[in-house]
Amino acid sequence: MALDKNPKSFTKITLDEGEMPTQWYNIIPDLPSPPPPPLHPGTLQPVGPDDLAPLFPMDLILQEVSSESYIDIPGEVLDIYRQWRPSPLYRARGLEKALGTPARIYYKYEGVSPAGSHKANTSVPQAYYNKKAGKKKITTETGAGQWGTALSYACSLFGLECEIWQVGGSFDSKPYRRLMMEVFGAKVHRSPSNVTEAGRRLGADPKNFSGSLGIAISEAVEIAAQDPDAAYALGSVLNHVLLHQTIIGEEALRQFAKIEETPTLLVGCTGGGSNFAGLSFPFIREKLKGKMNPEIRAVEPASCPSLTRGKYAYDFGDTAGMTPLMKMHTLGHDFIPDPIHAGGLRYHGMSPLISHIYELGLMTASAVQQTECFEAAIKFARTEGIVPAPEPTHAIAIAIREALEAKKTGEEKVILTALCGHGHFDLAAYDQFLRGDMKDSVLKDSDFESALAALPRV
Repeated sequence: MALDKNPKSFTKITLDEGEMPTQWYNIIPDLPSPPPPPLHPGTLQPVGPDDLAPLFPMDLILQEVSSESYIDIPGEVLDIYRQWRPSPLYRARGLEKALGTPARIYYKYEGVSPAGSHKANTSVPQAYYNKKAGKKKITTETGAGQWGTALSYACSLFGLECEIWQVGGSFDSKPYRRLMMEVFGAKVHRSPSNVTEAGRRLGADPKNFSGSLGIAISEAVEIAAQDPDAAYALGSVLNHVLLHQTIIGEEALRQFAKIEETPTLLVGCTGGGSNFAGLSFPFIREKLKGKMNPEIRAVEPASCPSLTRGKYAYDFGDTAGMTPLMKMHTLGHDFIPDPIHAGGLRYHGMSPLISHIYELGLMTASAVQQTECFEAAIKFARTEGIVPAPEPTHAIAIAIREALEAKKTGEEKVILTALCGHGHFDLAAYDQFLRGDMKDSVLKDSDFESALAALPRV
């Protein structure tokens, strides 16, 4: 029987295992201009491979600076990916019906991974390359716990030790995230901790009690730099991390081609940027080639609005100032966001590559308050049957806004978003929302002044 390619006839669009992409996509060669290089904080000269060698294996460093458009995915990584990839693309029929919208809404669901989120797309190759380099241990930070869960899972597959600093606010409110990391074999600390010099120094200031991704990064980097058998792994922000996530968008392109459909709006949540980049970069490539013209929009929390209210400047990637300087949209490495429920988006800066693409005008950005996000999440859960993690609810909120606008105007919209993980360990946040106790953060420009004033002078 012939395949009916009318998108109205589809709810779930799948790919066969043999249709899974076998290469990651590097967007940098296709951009009109390259992003500014990271700088050594002492010399202010561009960082070279030797500067990164104490933290990362050479294979990842070469991916970080690669000028190749496509990088082959190692066979051992592909074998593990096949446990959950290709991931499904769903048509949100229940949500569309509840909204009464003519818009067609699709979501690429990454919660099917063993770790429950998109983070496994990069944790597996990072663990693989570290094992290949002879490392015995990986250190990292985690916000909401999705990245820590994914890395501990990957380390368990390759026989590596895993030590994690979990942001204090998340550690306190999400004990089951910590327990899942420990089930996979990781050692987990509340950050700021007493284990590191950075943690002790920063933890002495009461304003840092709830922690931040910047502080947790400082702690993990400190330990990795002191141990020749250890390496550091980052779950977002850096080029090689975003590279690994592009399998999401590459699959989505193939799934849309199957039903001869093209998105007019692609929307994803952004904290450090890996989920958004993974979905959007292959579509930006097609847009640059003139094959399609979707609006590409990043959505961030109003309580940590690096793209929409930050400054495009060189800044440290961590709070203690131990990393290279990266040119990015930043609120200042000293900025401590409110302990919102979307812990994975509580990062003071945006990926340098996404920041550069934003400066080039190839994408737009919005900021959303968390109560609107959870209103959207409840509507999504009750119509689609999936409880989203707090992070992707930001994109769902904008998708709903746009779908309701299409209802008013009659405009034909095809909306694509990435549902980057499930919220099964985030139910305390849902409980707070349902009880009416959730509050929004209203930030004034003065709230950013001191952190922005402390930016490095470059």
